[in-house]
Amino acid sequence: MADTALTAPLRSPLSQVAARLAAATRTSRGAIRLAEVPFLAQINVRLDVKGAAADAIGLALGLQLPLEPDTVVRAGELTVLWLGPDEWLVAGPTGSERDLERRIREAAGDEPVSVTDVSAQRTTLLVTGPRARDLLAHGCALDLHPRAFGSGRCAQTTLGRAQVVLVARDEPRAGFWVLVRSSFAGYLADWLLDAATEYV
Repeated sequence: MADTALTAPLRSPLSQVAARLAAATRTSRGAIRLAEVPFLAQINVRLDVKGAAADAIGLALGLQLPLEPDTVVRAGELTVLWLGPDEWLVAGPTGSERDLERRIREAAGDEPVSVTDVSAQRTTLLVTGPRARDLLAHGCALDLHPRAFGSGRCAQTTLGRAQVVLVARDEPRAGFWVLVRSSFAGYLADWLLDAATEYV
């Protein structure tokens, strides 16, 4: 009997290139590490930052929504990215999307808030290593120097002609998250592998 959408196991958008990503990591001798962080919970939130919902949602999540453009706030396993003056992306561990969505909706109450589960829309590539910035700079127009795009920063940009959300992780040597639409994930993985050839 064929698997249906309800019974089939989850399959990551990059499952077919996982071995190639791992091989590039091995042959780069630590200069570059490429991996997928599949099934990250992602909730898009839009609201008036001056309304009561912003503080209530912050309390429900255990952190305040970042108000400075292109910044990231972390608390425990949650990461909140500033995407615009009235838009944030809440990222959490795999399988937490329903709980996050419920907590945000309950905290918002009757306030006008848009809460959308976009977990299936994107996958996340992890790019780390001493040459991670150099690799990303091959196809990104942003100034990725640590003074301009240091830890705790994020931006909606293009990488190798694919629209992405780029996040400079805040842990030491944690590198970058590259959030990319699932339909472009294979293309972007191929682009990264090709761009990384000078480091392997």
